[in-house]
Amino acid sequence: MIRVLLVDDQPLLRSGFRALLDLEDDIAVVGEAADGEQGVALAGELRPDVALIDVQMPGVDGIEATRRIALDPDLAGVHVVILTNYGLDEYVFEALRAGAAGFLVKDIVPEDLLHAVRVAARGDALLAPSITRRLIDRYVARPPHPARGAALRHLTTREREAVTLVAEGLTNDEIAARMVITPMTAKTHVNRAMTKLHARDRGQLVVLAYESGLVVPGSR
Repeated sequence: MIRVLLVDDQPLLRSGFRALLDLEDDIAVVGEAADGEQGVALAGELRPDVALIDVQMPGVDGIEATRRIALDPDLAGVHVVILTNYGLDEYVFEALRAGAAGFLVKDIVPEDLLHAVRVAARGDALLAPSITRRLIDRYVARPPHPARGAALRHLTTREREAVTLVAEGLTNDEIAARMVITPMTAKTHVNRAMTKLHARDRGQLVVLAYESGLVVPGSR
């Protein structure tokens, strides 16, 4: 059972999402919060698999809520998905940097919402290749950060290769096919790279891949 926490200051949206999610046999909404501070508290109390968090709320917003969850080692199993009205923007980028696994627009069709929750719950980033390219082109096209680049020396050759493929938005199965290895081995390479680079999830790994200079915008 995938346990979901809804964090949004709009009661109508929370009610709509709850009604849709609770219809599924493998998904259950375990809590709701109207602001980021309450959302962080409930995440600590309920330990959901997925937290759907609005990016813009009064008081503690979605970015700060994501950051607090990501910094708490006890909440490592909580996968944050940011909700936004506007699609890809600077708020989404900052949320990914803070530790969000991905983002969804609020007018998403039901089938895509259900798919997204299941993808996030298993630890994959909600970043399709086209979205990844737009993200990088708009927000990460800047000189590599020296400290980020220095961290790459801890990666093996295969781990570096896996990270470059994550930066393309590929899943573990797609990475396995490209590297001619098993999906489990691909997952191991990705997880070890995240540990060595102190990335909470694949979304952060994408940002780190570009900020470190491992992947150059426009080269993929």
